[in-house]
Amino acid sequence: MSRLRLIIFGIILLHIYSCSAQKVTNKPILKERDAHVVNMTPELMWQVKRVSAMGLSKDGNELIYRVSTPNIDSNSFTTKIFKVSVQGDNTEEISSAKDWIRDVTMSPNGQYKFMSKPIKIQPVNGADFYPELKQTTAQIYTSLDYRHWDTWNDGTYNHVLYGKAGDAVTDYKDIMGQEPFDSPQKPFGGQSDYVWSPDSKYILYVSKKKTGTEAVVSTNTDIYQYELATGNTINLTQDNKGYDTHPLYSSQGDLAWLSMATDGNEADKNDIKVLSNGITMNLTAHWDETVMDYQWSNDGKSLYFIAATNGTLQLFNVSFPGRTKMMPLVTQITKGDWDVNGIIGQTGDLIVVSRTSMNRAAEIYSYNLKTERWNQLTHVNDGIYNNIAASKTERRFVTTTDGKQMLVWIIYPPNFDPSKKYPTLLYCQGGPQSALTQFYSFRWNFHLMASQGYIIVAPNRRGMPGHGVEWNRQISGDYGGQNMRDYLSAIDDIAKESYVDKDRLGAIGASYGGYSVFYLAGNHNKRFKTFIAHDGIFNWQSMYGTTEEMFFVNNDLGGAYWEEKNKKSYTDFNPISHVSKWDTPIYIIQGGKDFRVPIGQGLEAFNAAQMKGIKSKLLFFPDENHWVMQPQNSLVWHREFFKWLRETL
Repeated sequence: MSRLRLIIFGIILLHIYSCSAQKVTNKPILKERDAHVVNMTPELMWQVKRVSAMGLSKDGNELIYRVSTPNIDSNSFTTKIFKVSVQGDNTEEISSAKDWIRDVTMSPNGQYKFMSKPIKIQPVNGADFYPELKQTTAQIYTSLDYRHWDTWNDGTYNHVLYGKAGDAVTDYKDIMGQEPFDSPQKPFGGQSDYVWSPDSKYILYVSKKKTGTEAVVSTNTDIYQYELATGNTINLTQDNKGYDTHPLYSSQGDLAWLSMATDGNEADKNDIKVLSNGITMNLTAHWDETVMDYQWSNDGKSLYFIAATNGTLQLFNVSFPGRTKMMPLVTQITKGDWDVNGIIGQTGDLIVVSRTSMNRAAEIYSYNLKTERWNQLTHVNDGIYNNIAASKTERRFVTTTDGKQMLVWIIYPPNFDPSKKYPTLLYCQGGPQSALTQFYSFRWNFHLMASQGYIIVAPNRRGMPGHGVEWNRQISGDYGGQNMRDYLSAIDDIAKESYVDKDRLGAIGASYGGYSVFYLAGNHNKRFKTFIAHDGIFNWQSMYGTTEEMFFVNNDLGGAYWEEKNKKSYTDFNPISHVSKWDTPIYIIQGGKDFRVPIGQGLEAFNAAQMKGIKSKLLFFPDENHWVMQPQNSLVWHREFFKWLRETL
């Protein structure tokens, strides 16, 4: 259910699905008039390499990046490191990045280094309490926070340590002492959670200094400043009760960070704040969207950031007026049917970013701020995509039941022929407050789905950023309400087209999208012929009783199921309340290590479908969490996904 996203890739060509016949064949399906172009298949997608930036070189002239290549046979990935000039030429493999990019663990004065490592703080295991029983597997807890994401709490916490450059790690000092708190934050925190001050006198780190049950009902992370000389720590953001994350200093010594105002709301409006000369300013307070990532400009006079807008992620700039009375000015820099999904750095007039589209996995580009021209710096997957037929994507605006205009992405099969009829899939996005943009997923891949002969309908329903704060916020407390009507408005609108086979509609989704599928299964009035739900919420009562981040369910459902004020969320908006109306084939997929939407959700749904005599199937991954991370598991996922659609649609 988290909006945090992890990208991990992999590939090998095993066999190719036929788009037209929807059957597995031994030969590639050729694009009309071009014998060298084929349609995307799961096996081809698992040849796509994963490109990620490591940073710009110290002189700003080189991009350092890694390429991860999956190996299906070994069920693993291999990684190589490359450099390329910021002009896009002279690509070269290098053995290590350490001689090229600045060591962010080193203090600016070169005297110290910091790091993070797990430190055992609390007794949890049976042997911690009874050391003579060394083979016991018992785990003992007295509060919540006993497990998170896909890992049980073993009493260790991530701590930041520092020492003199050159010292052994054993000589490093733990700046958090015996505090039972994390920095970086688990499970997705990283290097951006702690930073040196420009004068090397302080270490700033992000931590939620709450423990146990108090921690799982709160999002109140703060930015703490540790002074090396005295060992004193102060809270720089104690007045803010929501998330404070990603501290970053400008070249002029001003401190910026990302901030959400509301405790317990992981999808609150994310603003950029700056502390300068003792004054804190919110630079995006009056801007009607939410910030996803940011970086200071080289001159420290503005900040570049990424935000959702009109169904894409784009690059923006906000001016930093300092202590003047000028209002910060937000400007959109890039436009187009793609996603700018990571800012790597600035060198001169060039901004270097990662970019995707529904037809292309991430590659790295530079954007010239003066000429407004793009330049693709990495071409890791050009050889694959040049031989794969692309899908057409287009925006469609649909009038919702409350009279709003809703953006809907439509993705058509390669060589789409409007004189034919196509089976059509309604894609239900997770989150629930995640942007539905020109992203490239290695599981929910629209290009791949369309290449198997399906039209994909992907609505920017209520709850998604990119359409104003109110549109984003509306879904909380209304899970089975307007956004469900938005889904149906989208599929009903496209179903009017002559090229849509109205008798072959399906609904698919994961996480909140899986919840949406379960809910629609009992409320679709026979619109759909098949359903696929991955790690979806089926029963809000048992979800509340077993999930690990309690702030999420408290915020979005209103609180506990035993409280009368929340009755509607646990009855009307609960998929289990509508199972009596289930009458359609459904495929249920569940990860065994998913603690966000725990295993019982998928098992309850499968039991219900089986006991009602509905054609149904369970795909269980005992060693996967909320996502599918392993190459062979992912390939099984895709083969089963399309096999089910061939059988039922």
